[in-house]
Amino acid sequence: MLTASCKNIHRLLGRPFVGAFSRARACSSSMAEEAPVGKRPKPPLSIGTHNGTFHCDEALGCFLLRLTPRFRDAHIVRTRDPQVLGTLDAVLDVGGIYEHESYRYDHHQKGFEVSFGHGFNTKLSSAGLVYKHFGLDIVSKEMDVESNHPDVIQMYKALYKNFVEAIDAVDNGVNQYDTDKLPRYVDNTRLSGRVAKLNPDWIEVNSTERENDCFNQAMELAGQEFLDSLRYHVKSWLPARSIVSNCIKKRKELEQSGQIMMLDRFCPWKEHIHELEEELQVDPSIKYVLYQDGRNLQWRIQAVVVAVGKFESRRPLPAAWRGLVDEKLSEVVGVGGCVFVHSSGFIGGNISFEGVLAMGKKALVLN
Repeated sequence: MLTASCKNIHRLLGRPFVGAFSRARACSSSMAEEAPVGKRPKPPLSIGTHNGTFHCDEALGCFLLRLTPRFRDAHIVRTRDPQVLGTLDAVLDVGGIYEHESYRYDHHQKGFEVSFGHGFNTKLSSAGLVYKHFGLDIVSKEMDVESNHPDVIQMYKALYKNFVEAIDAVDNGVNQYDTDKLPRYVDNTRLSGRVAKLNPDWIEVNSTERENDCFNQAMELAGQEFLDSLRYHVKSWLPARSIVSNCIKKRKELEQSGQIMMLDRFCPWKEHIHELEEELQVDPSIKYVLYQDGRNLQWRIQAVVVAVGKFESRRPLPAAWRGLVDEKLSEVVGVGGCVFVHSSGFIGGNISFEGVLAMGKKALVLN
């Protein structure tokens, strides 16, 4: 369940944008002059990134930093002036330094090869660097659970895989596909391309103010989509993963070899089953998943694909069944109540659970 902290995070979207260091200093000086002597507030911190054409990684990185308690009210200063950058409290995507202790998060310098870890090898961008160091606390706050809780750690890794890694990869020029191999990363949002389109068009009469306004829009777009993804993972992804995990553990109650699994409650299962098989050391692998179709209460048997993103099934339903329906299918299968088998063999149906389980057991023997 989402916590009240979500509402606090939303307030970040309305924070002022400061595009020049002089304006940030003028703002803080004005605040100090208005405050009573002895009660002067601390000037807000400043986050620096480069000016000119912006990209998704620094837009998201700036937003993520402002989700942290330390940088919650920070101004954004866009410049390449090294003297100005040296005075700022954090610097992203410029400056040639990666040093977490001093809040410097550039990834362009020679020899930089830092990755997220946890089995991921994609080189990080500035967004990935910020997420690597602050993501666990951001997720923990959203879930209102301690940062060392297993669910928080699982969410931290899942958000990197399903959201942040694609931004790192695009910014570093990593191809998603390599011939017939599995994609190197998941890109569910195409966010990097949409952020790039927010840059002022080349034919416009450009100005620093216009450029900074566009960057502010990019931060809001990238940040809001990050929060939407985080909330989806909390509300939907994590509960589904728990259901699939429990059903995998109970699969041998259905069929002795453990190659058939039944969902006791329908949920998105395809994105979880391969990871959970590896985590739970499932052997032999699961070939079929049984679940009830909520629209007509019939039962379905679906073949598990060889890998996420592939259409090929580990063990499609037998060729002799494919394309048949109703009585003819029941006759060929030797099981009553059959409804259909898809022409590719990836899915079939029966009116009852007993019928669909019998189809699965026969398919294991025939294939």
